[in-house]
Amino acid sequence: MTLTLHNTLTRKKEPFTPLNEKNVRMYVCGPTVYDRPHLGNARSVVVYDVLYRLLAHLYGQEHVTYVRNITDVDDKINAAAKANNEPISALTKRVEGWFHDDMAALNVLPPTNEPRATSHVGMMIALIEKLIANGHAYVSQGHVLFAVQGYKEYGALSGRKLEDLIAGARVEVESYKKHPGDFVLWKPAEEGDDASSVFASPWGRGRPGWHIECSAMSTEYLGENFDLHGGGADLMFPHHENEIAQSRCALPGSKFARYWVHNGFLTVNGEKMSKSLGNFITVRDLLDKGIKGEVIRLALLSAKYNEPLDWTDKLLEDAKKALDYFYRIISRADLALGEKEYETWLHDNGSKENGMVSIKDDLTDDLNIPKMLGSLHVWANAVSILPDRNKKVNLSGYIIKKYLHIIGLLNMTPEQWFKGADDSQPIEELINSRIAAKKVKNFAEADRIRKTLADQGIILEDRPDGTTDWRRA
Repeated sequence: MTLTLHNTLTRKKEPFTPLNEKNVRMYVCGPTVYDRPHLGNARSVVVYDVLYRLLAHLYGQEHVTYVRNITDVDDKINAAAKANNEPISALTKRVEGWFHDDMAALNVLPPTNEPRATSHVGMMIALIEKLIANGHAYVSQGHVLFAVQGYKEYGALSGRKLEDLIAGARVEVESYKKHPGDFVLWKPAEEGDDASSVFASPWGRGRPGWHIECSAMSTEYLGENFDLHGGGADLMFPHHENEIAQSRCALPGSKFARYWVHNGFLTVNGEKMSKSLGNFITVRDLLDKGIKGEVIRLALLSAKYNEPLDWTDKLLEDAKKALDYFYRIISRADLALGEKEYETWLHDNGSKENGMVSIKDDLTDDLNIPKMLGSLHVWANAVSILPDRNKKVNLSGYIIKKYLHIIGLLNMTPEQWFKGADDSQPIEELINSRIAAKKVKNFAEADRIRKTLADQGIILEDRPDGTTDWRRA
């Protein structure tokens, strides 16, 4: 099964062919730990978690190395620590903990390696020294800057031209720059800087620029040439463009990353969700409202990864309904029996003419998760014609569990999903009291108990045989 991905560098969808199938390597820009992750941040993390899971599924977990860094030295971190009147180390440790907790709630797997920028400053300095030595960087007023005019392919990723950079909104035009597009590799310390954010270097005490951090950490763990580099669309320029330029110039002969994958913006009312605009919702905001992490995860995957996703309450409602539907099916299925029946059914009924599609093809076609979810419903409709009710439930349950598990969903038992992990004994006692009331035809009492449970968010499901099941709304 061939995985295809839209490669930003070539601007087309391409078959993914790793340099070494026994050592598939991916780097993704991780969080800058100065504040809680919002849903826009979470979308990027979830997208690359799905890609990591898919690569592990295709090549084997032991053959995939996934590196996602922690940026723990940055101007935003310095500003936040000063505003909070706290040491930078205290801020970054706390926010990193928040990030890990929130992503774990979304069922995000930890990467193979998670390097912190502050632990790799020596590698950054070594790369900068190489750039100076080969004429691609220069020292000016305590800064070290990359000379963009010396790299003829600058702009190939983003499509930007050097002449356009003069008016670029994100480019600082400073007196110490030879060209407005030259970017900082090392910046001098400022008065009042926290000592933990200042490092010794051949150019004086200071700290690395943001871009050189990722070049150093990616090549340290993945080598000078590796397979995939991912991140949000907002990182394409200048961050990723600058990573390519400095990495290829510091390491002659290197192509750096071969495939560049960018996820789309998450918007609110058509505007990009961001802290600077003040229109952000944090993952913790939703978790604290009792919204399950799996619901948030599915909502974040409800649009194709490289397209915009506009956040609404309806996204969460639809995701909750879909997961309720999927969990209800697997709760009634014998998944082991479904696995045995699957190959026979696929062999006999696996043509598209019979309404069957390859769900795996959708997933490997540039991570087309919305199409894959639609195919799951096609599958359910296709097996619904079977006369044997148990067989069709088993088949549906097996295939739903099989493919949703690849993208990090359906990791609870149905009982945990519908009833929660807390003590359910008081609920069970009320349900038994209601059953007893109905047996003696005390319907007023039975209705009172149903209302009491409904007020607690408990939905009862009466069955024809008289037994009662329940779930949380």
